[in-house]
Amino acid sequence: MQSEILVITPPFTQLNTPYPATAYIKGFLNTKGISSTQADLGIEVILALFSKKGLTALFNQAEQTSEKTFSLNIQRIIALKEDYLKTIDAVIAFLQGKNPTLALQICQEDFLPEASRFSQLDELDWAFGEMGTQDKAKHLATLYLEDISDFIVECIDPNFGFSRYAERLGRSANSFDELYAALHHTPSYIDRILIGILKDRIEEVQPKLFLISVPFPGNLYAAFRCAQFVKQNYPHIKISMGGGFPNTELRSLSDQRVFEFFDYITLDDGELPVELLYHAVVKGGEFNLYKRTFLLENGKVSYRNDALRSDYKQADVGTPDYSGLLLDSYISVIEIVNPMHRMWSDGRWNKLTMAHGCYWGKCTFCDVSLDYIKVYEPVAAKQIVDRIEELVDKTGQNGFHFVDEAAPPALMREVALEILRRKIAVTWWTNIRFEKSFTRDLCLLLKASGCIAVSGGLEVASDRLLKLIDKGVTVEQVAKVTRNFTEAGIMVHAYLMYGYPTQTVQETVDSLEMVRQLFQAGVLQSGFWHQFAMTAHSPVGLYPEKFGVVKETEEIGTFANNDINYTDKTGIDHNKFSYGLKKSLFNFMHGICFDYKLQDWFDFKIPRTTVPSSFIDKALSSNENISIKPTAKIVWLGGKPSVETFTKSKKGNTWEMMILHFHNKRETFSIQTNKAEGEWLVDTLDKVSAVNEKTLTFQDIKVDFETSMEHFELFWYSKPMNTLREFGLLIL
Repeated sequence: MQSEILVITPPFTQLNTPYPATAYIKGFLNTKGISSTQADLGIEVILALFSKKGLTALFNQAEQTSEKTFSLNIQRIIALKEDYLKTIDAVIAFLQGKNPTLALQICQEDFLPEASRFSQLDELDWAFGEMGTQDKAKHLATLYLEDISDFIVECIDPNFGFSRYAERLGRSANSFDELYAALHHTPSYIDRILIGILKDRIEEVQPKLFLISVPFPGNLYAAFRCAQFVKQNYPHIKISMGGGFPNTELRSLSDQRVFEFFDYITLDDGELPVELLYHAVVKGGEFNLYKRTFLLENGKVSYRNDALRSDYKQADVGTPDYSGLLLDSYISVIEIVNPMHRMWSDGRWNKLTMAHGCYWGKCTFCDVSLDYIKVYEPVAAKQIVDRIEELVDKTGQNGFHFVDEAAPPALMREVALEILRRKIAVTWWTNIRFEKSFTRDLCLLLKASGCIAVSGGLEVASDRLLKLIDKGVTVEQVAKVTRNFTEAGIMVHAYLMYGYPTQTVQETVDSLEMVRQLFQAGVLQSGFWHQFAMTAHSPVGLYPEKFGVVKETEEIGTFANNDINYTDKTGIDHNKFSYGLKKSLFNFMHGICFDYKLQDWFDFKIPRTTVPSSFIDKALSSNENISIKPTAKIVWLGGKPSVETFTKSKKGNTWEMMILHFHNKRETFSIQTNKAEGEWLVDTLDKVSAVNEKTLTFQDIKVDFETSMEHFELFWYSKPMNTLREFGLLIL
């Protein structure tokens, strides 16, 4: 199908779901009536490699280099060649969800050929105690694919990786020299597969403008290979790069050689820059305006930002359009038994955004000076749910990953209410800040709307460092918020950080103790330790002297500039903590080893923790302020009760009583009130039902109650009302 624009994601990002940038751009171009076609070349290359035909060619290629001495592991894989060829197509179909019955055979463990990746199974067996057949089979099939990946790396292409390709060439490439030299080598075996797929797509689409989205360093080399091929063979097609990598790494680009491959490189939000490129390329003309665009003018790299037009509002960028992507061909894998990482790699998720940028925008390790963080603009809840319904209709998938920097709690509440009003079934998860707005009741509402998991930055579990980071939270607050999510049935993943500037050894040990207690209390289910990295666009990178660090070099490279090498004045080697932090966390996630001394995780001497052993327990048991704001919204998640009345007598007095019987998905419960209160309650629960368009406040229902009865507070805090609060009467 011919289109004016072809937009691609080069290899490799995720196996289970497309990276959303091309779908966002295509959705926007639809609003302008500009024809476009998109492709995820990553999944297409993977499917070409991991097939009977692809594997046959790989084994043949390896046999041609037989003068090379392969490791024992690779010799084993080659010896089992026929078993791999026999099973590969069935396994890929199983991981695509097309062949579920194969799980039974895979789990018998005499179906798949096994090489070195399966050696870890012995220690992981216990982790599968609660896992079903499908999950265990997915994990075994993933190990099988990783064995084949090891074979490709050793025999065919050392740069191969499932979610990255030649990533080393993209990481901290201050100079373009190494990447430029690599691009002048003969294309590798995988390069040739990529180029073959791209050639077919170019011939089919015949675009005038070719857009390449580069989200990560692991996509950079393949992006240049794609651009190089098109430049050499279709010189009339103009080529532009955009995406997360150039947005953070190429802001000070000055190397002219980059423009032997690309005509343009655009920064930040792509909608307006791409629209202006389209007008320049397709409409042409003597004078063209550009927005945040690098190009070559008179042999020099020029940065043009001369369009006076503002970027498009989030309400006007359209709904992401996934058409043209091979949605039924993505592969769900389970690499490791980390619950949150498993969600990243298992299942197909539609990606959406609740808000552009970050509503907090202060964390000192973050790129708060760049537009993707700095420019905060939420989308209206109704429009978000419109987009949800449109995507479910178009893709047939009702799973959503909101890819916000941090989803705003008030907007999450409105989105949840809108989902409940429309009575649609969706599953969703997102990133948050662990802030006190996430009350017990808000978490219950989010759960009712389909939220299954949240991830948030605990970073360094130390109040001094959280203040230095300007995180706006305390460890005690994080504990309470994670409990609220956990008790609502929403999984919680914490991003953890070590090696932050001025962090002492004592603070690292105390941080680990806080994490141990959070897992032992059952309020965290998943986590991951990251070592602090200093970036050029964060407050730490911009003002290092405020954070006790010294940049190792002030020289700005001609190509990528983001990660900065630095010296911490404390002189501590934070690298040595990496293994112990990660090993302890792996065990805590599986609910074991809480009684180990912290020293047991390290092979060097560490100080004892100064954190009291009951710190988190005390934080969780401290009383919350139970006062209710008059403006708080009252929402009922349950249904209509059935009612029966009876007469009660005592000392010659009689009065009418009412029993209300409620049925929720799991059980039936009843409450008893006097008749007047009961009738008012039945009527009010109907008015505050989550499916209603209008919401009532605490003040609204108090005033309504007091028009006919007295002592609202006595009624509100009575035993029957407390029972209703337990079963879904929410104060938001």
